[in-house]
Amino acid sequence: MNLHELTRPIAITPGDPCGIGPEIIARAWSATPELTRGCFVAGDVALMRRAMALVERSVPYPVCEIETAAQALQVPARCLPVLQVVPVAPEIPWGQVDGRAGQLAGEAVLWATRAALRGEVAALVTAPLHKEALHAAGAPYDQYPGHTELLQAEAARHAGVSLAQMPVRMMLANDELRTVLVSIHVSLREALEAITVERVLETLRISHTALTALLGRKPRMAVAGVNPHAGEGGIFGREEIEVVQPAMLLACQEGMDVHGPFAPDTVFMRARQKPGIQREFDVVVAMYHDQGLIPVKYLGVEQGVNVTLGLPLIRTSPDHGTAMDLAGQGVADASSMVQAIRMARQLVSGASTGSV
Repeated sequence: MNLHELTRPIAITPGDPCGIGPEIIARAWSATPELTRGCFVAGDVALMRRAMALVERSVPYPVCEIETAAQALQVPARCLPVLQVVPVAPEIPWGQVDGRAGQLAGEAVLWATRAALRGEVAALVTAPLHKEALHAAGAPYDQYPGHTELLQAEAARHAGVSLAQMPVRMMLANDELRTVLVSIHVSLREALEAITVERVLETLRISHTALTALLGRKPRMAVAGVNPHAGEGGIFGREEIEVVQPAMLLACQEGMDVHGPFAPDTVFMRARQKPGIQREFDVVVAMYHDQGLIPVKYLGVEQGVNVTLGLPLIRTSPDHGTAMDLAGQGVADASSMVQAIRMARQLVSGASTGSV
């Protein structure tokens, strides 16, 4: 595996300690030692030792405590370095929704985000949070629906700007399809209200900038319509005519390669990479959460990666949740975590592989 040598480490947060996050991190270390070299877990040492014991039941790989993030670059392969960035945690049973677990998870993410903003780590890979546990942890974590909003708020605070001045978008990607969302974790009613010329144009700008850096060229972007058949010329709704098309026109005037709006039930097929057939578009800009994520997750949630676009740091994450029903059994699939680490390394190195 030809991997770019890291000059700064990559931080990985354990997610909810009662979910599968710690286990899939440990499994990624044991399955792909070269990929994880130069990475470390920002979390709790004892938690990661428990997780490694799940994965390697006979002779677990060593879990070593490091004192600084930079020390992760000197740790040999097949040794999992952990920086204790939270108070030593009590042992909470696997598969349990617990406010203490939510607090540990939130504290780890905050530490890693601040380290990335200070330039101490090259990227951040986050294992899944449990929103109910995060809410049960209380302030400040109960005000965030998930990782994306927490990272956005911390980045805005670090830059001394408002949230409106730190716009972010979620991109979900796997080997076959990429999609970027105009809105993220809001109700469907609010999501429809969020479809404005300004917000669609902002999404196109963020997508264009991020994918140009990833691909090394201008991305070819498709835009999904809001209504069935993309409104059918206004018969099924006028959002395409009054909102989406004006935003696309402005994007084209700025030099972006934008096409659509296309019927939402077919555009994702045109952006899908298939064996022997080149995808027609590099990404689909979807109007709301489920419109964009159902196609990606249907193709294989185990391979999906969540990338937060628009932040002044690199953040990737597996495309699945905490899977409390599987936690502690030693059977969790680490494929998405492996892909998230690989994507983070690609973004750090500026590699243009076109593989995601």
